[in-house]
Amino acid sequence: MEERNFKDKIRFVQDTQFVLGGKWKLPIIISIYHGNKRFNEILSSIPPITNRVLSKELKHLEENELISRKLYGDYPIKIEYNLTDYCHSITEVLHAMEKWGKQHREKIKKK
Repeated sequence: MEERNFKDKIRFVQDTQFVLGGKWKLPIIISIYHGNKRFNEILSSIPPITNRVLSKELKHLEENELISRKLYGDYPIKIEYNLTDYCHSITEVLHAMEKWGKQHREKIKKK
């Protein structure tokens, strides 16, 4: 493999880790995918995430255009989070991770 291609591959994987990595980003995406649109719905669907962490992660996902934030009404303001079309481009990755995670769990259980 050419050195340049190798370095590009590492950089692309690091980009993916930056956007999707960490303990909470994928569970948040999955929660929204399953219909939890409001902050408190997402919060209660992913214990033990805190308000502060959820707020920070939602902002990061919005900055990376994986979710959108929509405001409704005047008072009280309602906020809903939705997956963007761009977010659906990671579906294949999520399915592969789910499949591998299931296989790994079964393998480790057999020990």
